[in-house]
Amino acid sequence: MPRANRYYMPGYVWHITHRCHKQEFLLKFNRDKKRWVYWLNEARNKYRLKILNYIVTSNHIHLLIVDHIKGAIARSLQLIEGRVGQEYNLRKKREGAFWSDRYHATIIDTDNYLQECMMYIDLNMVRAGVVSHPEEWIYSGFYELHCRQRRTYIIDEKLLISYLGFSKSKIFKKEYPDWIDNTLQKGKLQRENYWTESIAVGKESFLDTVKEKLSIRGKNRRVDQVEDSNVLHEPPAVYKTTNISIQNCYLSGKNSYKL
Repeated sequence: MPRANRYYMPGYVWHITHRCHKQEFLLKFNRDKKRWVYWLNEARNKYRLKILNYIVTSNHIHLLIVDHIKGAIARSLQLIEGRVGQEYNLRKKREGAFWSDRYHATIIDTDNYLQECMMYIDLNMVRAGVVSHPEEWIYSGFYELHCRQRRTYIIDEKLLISYLGFSKSKIFKKEYPDWIDNTLQKGKLQRENYWTESIAVGKESFLDTVKEKLSIRGKNRRVDQVEDSNVLHEPPAVYKTTNISIQNCYLSGKNSYKL
């Protein structure tokens, strides 16, 4: 199987998105969403993955993670999505790819932009019209942090609240739902493609640094201002689903930078 072809850029926060093959609703059954969350936790334990947020829907996933160990993200996605695909195909006596041939990774500036990306992920199923509030969707980081009492979390809550500028967990758990409610009241639920289809989102100086690290691959990449964000664009048609055979359902990402 081909592996992810990316630049290793440690210390950045990455927003990972991956769709089911041909955007089919292969994750529509609760057991498969639960298994995705289970294997996410296994990847966290095995590869010390630093997880800030996640959501699993019926046909795609979102994952917000910190790249702090070389290869941890790629190996984690191989484990999670390989096992989920294998289990589904065995149960359904199905053959062929479970996931699209590539996932997409966007670098997120932690200066204000992380908050916006967090809310974009948490409001995913509200935008889809499936629920009226993120607390109603149990396969998510929002539900884990704000609606469930448990001793351990998949999300690295301490790291998350430090990035978001909170001094204590109880302050975060009080104020963050208010951000969500304010966004819902304002009706800001439109899909913002730049969170899922660009190389990086952040302030201009941040994007300049990313372009410099991309070297020749970052040359001539366009930077635009979209809404209140600055966006470093991918080349056209980089995030497409193609019809390929993935017998073991493992990841085959091919973006222009290494994880």
